[in-house]
Amino acid sequence: MLAASALLVTGGCSADAGGSSGGASASAAASGTAAQVSPSAEETPPAKGTVTVVRTVAEGLNTPWGLAPLPEGGLLVASRDEGTITRVDSETGKKTELGEVPGVSAAGEGGLLGLALSPDYASDHMVYAYFTSASDNRVVRMIYDPARPAGDQLGAPDTVFKGIPKGMIHNGGRIAFGPDRLLYVGTGESGDRGLAQDKKSLGGKILRLTPEGDPAAGNPFPDSAVYSYGHRNVQGLAWDSKQRLFAAEFGQDTWDELNAIAPGADYGWPTAEGRSEDTRFRNPTAQWHTADASPSGIAYAEGSIWMAGLRGQRLWRVPLKGTAASADPQAFLEGDYGRLRTVVSAGGDKLWVTTSNTDGRGDPKSGDDRILELKVS
Repeated sequence: MLAASALLVTGGCSADAGGSSGGASASAAASGTAAQVSPSAEETPPAKGTVTVVRTVAEGLNTPWGLAPLPEGGLLVASRDEGTITRVDSETGKKTELGEVPGVSAAGEGGLLGLALSPDYASDHMVYAYFTSASDNRVVRMIYDPARPAGDQLGAPDTVFKGIPKGMIHNGGRIAFGPDRLLYVGTGESGDRGLAQDKKSLGGKILRLTPEGDPAAGNPFPDSAVYSYGHRNVQGLAWDSKQRLFAAEFGQDTWDELNAIAPGADYGWPTAEGRSEDTRFRNPTAQWHTADASPSGIAYAEGSIWMAGLRGQRLWRVPLKGTAASADPQAFLEGDYGRLRTVVSAGGDKLWVTTSNTDGRGDPKSGDDRILELKVS
């Protein structure tokens, strides 16, 4: 478990120069993960970073959620409430609807959520999607054929994995293929707190699957898709340069968390929210008051995890040394663009970030919702 000592952060925030917030704190020591890299041997990023908004890539998006960069150029964007996937030309911002995903039942926080490309996308053109159906949350995959007419470019969905608990809240929804070419799925406990500690339930977990939807070999629990448990609502997944997995999740009233994920580990919900002295639970790499974060997507770039805040309406930078924060979390863009949902690496020192002001909890302005391109350090 992480050391209980913490670096408490004080001071205000600045949209460009960045700043720390009194609601954030970072762990002073690292949690163990599957990686065996010595933190002392790793290069540590500067304590303070920078964010520059390079441009607005696209505007006029409705409830954007999942975002998947295409190797041939462009971005696929999921609309939570419309159940559609749209291709955005990352140079011109032109939008082309691929089609509607059949079976999406959008309500509350549910709908068409995460997107991921097959690790063999170059040959199979498969797009994976996590969505809320009438009965559950599930993962499907579809062939994307850009040669077909707009609106008819998605093949029939093949259900890869189903039976994840659904609710009006806490549907999780982030999916990503890891460096091991396996599919990781962040789920929520759907408002039923007890599911997070039930290793037989798929709610409040990070799942690890083959591309076909079977429990991956080497998972910590026999014949189970469960990779880690004790989560409340996981909406962010990313790997660092040493192939270590990090996840962001919503707290209830006190602490949101960024966690370094270890196979088979218990992250404490509902017994623990944020750091705990209970040695059964893994402590977070960093934590925030819920008003300052309410985190969704995360990405890794320039030695730091970058975390999008919904209620917090800001982008957080967490510089890393191993799986610990090497300095205080730093906030950017505070209030400048409203709610921030998804952040994805655009390569090198660039990120793509989506706003989420049309999700029913924001204050949409003209042009919302948007995709922004950022340069970070």
